[in-house]
Amino acid sequence: MIKKMFIVTVLAIGLLASSCSNDDDNNVPSTASLTLELDGLEALGSGYVYEGWIIVNGAPVSTGTFSSVSFPQSFTVDATLLKNATDFVLSIEPAGETGVEAATPAETKLLAGGFSGNTANVSTGIVGDFSNATGKYILATPTDSDDTNESSGVWFLDNTNAPPPVAGLDLPTLGAGWKYEGWAVINGTPISTGTFTKVAATDDAAPFSGNVALPTPNGADGFFPGEDFLENAPNGVTFPTDLKGATIVISIEPSPDDNAAPFTLKPLAHVVPDDAADHTVISMGTGPVVALSGKVSR
Repeated sequence: MIKKMFIVTVLAIGLLASSCSNDDDNNVPSTASLTLELDGLEALGSGYVYEGWIIVNGAPVSTGTFSSVSFPQSFTVDATLLKNATDFVLSIEPAGETGVEAATPAETKLLAGGFSGNTANVSTGIVGDFSNATGKYILATPTDSDDTNESSGVWFLDNTNAPPPVAGLDLPTLGAGWKYEGWAVINGTPISTGTFTKVAATDDAAPFSGNVALPTPNGADGFFPGEDFLENAPNGVTFPTDLKGATIVISIEPSPDDNAAPFTLKPLAHVVPDDAADHTVISMGTGPVVALSGKVSR
């Protein structure tokens, strides 16, 4: 009888311990909150969203997408994965992605940083370091035979010791997913001079230039980034124009890009002086946004 009571008591204690253990397991949270506090982000075009990623054992795990650029924003993430995350990355993604493409970040990675404790300080260093970027340009319209409208074109070159001219831009090489783009902001309207990845090569567009072929001082790479504003003027703008008083900008753009306005990162900018001389080198200054940063907390 005593032996039987002992066995029953042992079983009861075992069941109680098991119950307590299960209760403890059930009390462990399965999710945790990830909070983003990011500075300077601007809204994307309607076809794209921002997406956060944590890197766990070298693999990316999505923390969710967003379009609003009002912060802080919080996202619910698997607690174990978040605890084991080593880095955070913010990318720009096509809206509505599914399948394999949705499982990995696009090449347009904008912000990144490693976790130290429960905080990751993120920056645009993953795109490039633009703190030492410099730029020069001239006013000229080499794509027509009219020499009376030379202030209606901008070309990013340095002809101080020409011939031949040399590149006017000193910019770091961008990785896949990013391109540079030149702009002339005329009476508040930003007009693209084209996108490019090489500073001593013809850019990828000439929708406003004339019909005279550009010289090719750079061989197969052609001329330099820039544009003549002579034809096909956008609504509200008249070509030829006078770029004196306009703002010349170099931005860094995601590629592909569905937004017709300049992207957030603008490392170089300059207001064309009212007394600017045609065909004469003008130096650019630091742009309004050289880098972005922020904090991610878990």
